[in-house]
Amino acid sequence: MILSGEVVIISGVGPGLGAKLATRAAAEGAKVVMAARSSSVMDQTAKEIAAAGGDAVGVPCDVRNPDDVARVVRTALDRYGTVTGLVNSAYSHPGFHDLLDTPDKQLRRSLDIILHGALTMTRAAVPPMRAAGHGSIVNVGTLATRRPQPGEGGYAVAKAALSCTSQYLALELGPDNIRVNQAIMGWLDGPGVRYYLQLTANSRNTTEQAIYDEIAARNPLGRIPPDEACAGAILFLLSPLASEVTGATLDVNGGEFMPS
Repeated sequence: MILSGEVVIISGVGPGLGAKLATRAAAEGAKVVMAARSSSVMDQTAKEIAAAGGDAVGVPCDVRNPDDVARVVRTALDRYGTVTGLVNSAYSHPGFHDLLDTPDKQLRRSLDIILHGALTMTRAAVPPMRAAGHGSIVNVGTLATRRPQPGEGGYAVAKAALSCTSQYLALELGPDNIRVNQAIMGWLDGPGVRYYLQLTANSRNTTEQAIYDEIAARNPLGRIPPDEACAGAILFLLSPLASEVTGATLDVNGGEFMPS
């Protein structure tokens, strides 16, 4: 098991990628601390992990609140004694607008959650990583920063800031044997995309399969990458298999975008 002995905090655990990531991390031997504003998905995921023989706990947390973040790390230390992994995936989309038309309040909220929330989580998680002698941080990005798309400007700006943050943290934390990398996700076949397929099919008077096929045709693999499979890329970056990888960006999109 590639994460045996690791204690991993996952922020932004929702019904899609976050829950699948927590489940797979536990199956790979990690002790998992989940953080999210809503407890319902975390509670169900923790039950499923326990039933499979794993160990996980959920902690209600708004990453904008330093006290909430401190409670997440304190829970990890009290329950498992250390923190060696962190995934920053807290989500906030300011709405589908042109960038100049994005309401400033919504844009600032996205920056507060995606950028400042990740920094707050990282500040809290780094001291126990230093004490442990190693750590791995993975920031979750979006394809919208690689390939601009209408209506995604506000979200992409916040994620682009997180991308730059990843490189600077890799530089600054490397001497502490703490690696920092980024996994950039494209389309993720999970609850959110399935809802999108339904709405789009209804609006265009066609089938969900037709919309799926249209999206899937954009990449060489010919499918929308499933949440659970995409979680594997994050597990790799967290694990000792990536011991010499830091400051890197891993594109996880079925080949829809191929960096030169």
